[in-house]
Amino acid sequence: MSDRPDSRVSRRGAARWTERQHPWIYRSDVLSVPDSGPGVVRVLDERNAVVGMALWSPVSTIALRMLTHDERSIDAGFWHDRVQRAIAYRESLGIDASAYRLVHAEADGLPALVVDRYGDYLAVQFLSAGIEQYRDAIVSTLVEAATPAGVLVRDDVPIRAHERLPAGVHLVHGDVPDTVDVVESGIHWIAALRTGQKTGAFLDQRENRVRAGTLARGRVLDCFTYHGAFALHLARGAAHVTAIDSSADALQRAAANAARNGYENIDFVEANVFDAMRTMEAAGERFDVIVLDPPAFAKRKDAVSAALRGYKEINLRAIRMLAPGGHLCTFSCSWHVGRDQFGAMLESAATDAGRPLRLVEWRGQAADHPEILQIPESGYLKGAIVEAW
Repeated sequence: MSDRPDSRVSRRGAARWTERQHPWIYRSDVLSVPDSGPGVVRVLDERNAVVGMALWSPVSTIALRMLTHDERSIDAGFWHDRVQRAIAYRESLGIDASAYRLVHAEADGLPALVVDRYGDYLAVQFLSAGIEQYRDAIVSTLVEAATPAGVLVRDDVPIRAHERLPAGVHLVHGDVPDTVDVVESGIHWIAALRTGQKTGAFLDQRENRVRAGTLARGRVLDCFTYHGAFALHLARGAAHVTAIDSSADALQRAAANAARNGYENIDFVEANVFDAMRTMEAAGERFDVIVLDPPAFAKRKDAVSAALRGYKEINLRAIRMLAPGGHLCTFSCSWHVGRDQFGAMLESAATDAGRPLRLVEWRGQAADHPEILQIPESGYLKGAIVEAW
């Protein structure tokens, strides 16, 4: 039996987990709060039947993040089993890269925990007050199970402020360098573990970068290139790549990555992508492959309409600039913009451009970022590859 404090939830809150298999119970469905600080609690329904064990976050809108369907001890063995399952899944994928996601939060049964491997090093994020209480136990488990040379905790994410948790970047095991050389399907690039986006790089696009590289030929345009990861894969088959980003610092790293691979056929351009695309379209530029990988345009639900307008503008211009038979690889990492909305936006852009587009394939995040069907939040990245007539 559990000695954890209890939290009672409404019928709707309990059903979200017991029937729909979604691990989040919102504060509005919590009938009685635990008489404790953040951590593990036992969850009961309105009839006092056990719903399971959960992580409790006192100030979060997502008050309870369910861990189990039964009453059990959440101890070192529990964390070890969940981490081992996550590692075993990645080992089954045969990933051709030295950097990949090791733990994808709720999708691995470890809510609010993100772990990325960069070669011999791990970068970790604790994203709720509940999981924060088990930082030491989880780090110990990761050290034992993944045997890293060093573990860095990236607490510098905005969501921690909403959980009233401190920010910072902390070395918690061994030693971790500022940058790490990543090998991805034969391409080398540098990840900045302390200062880079997310935990150091955008690992969720790994498979999409490789796929885009298989299409590369002739003139290629890579928009929102950041550190040039897409551009590097594209440069293998292209005669010339134009890679655009508004950040001079990002482009400096991108140029260094290109030099590391010996690519001299990439021009890195510092510019606002919207302005640059407008200018190129007006000049009659044509490209054989265009990649659109923008940052999230909709970080809140009320920003979706504006985001869709932004997505449509860049996709419309890209479609107009495609050479006959050219390919557009287009993506959105805005979770609030669903797949259906993204597809409708792309259809509308093609219609306005007056060009039939052949759908080659829909794309999503890399397999090491698994998506659980009952947890739509676990699948935020969506994209498409289309071919112009």
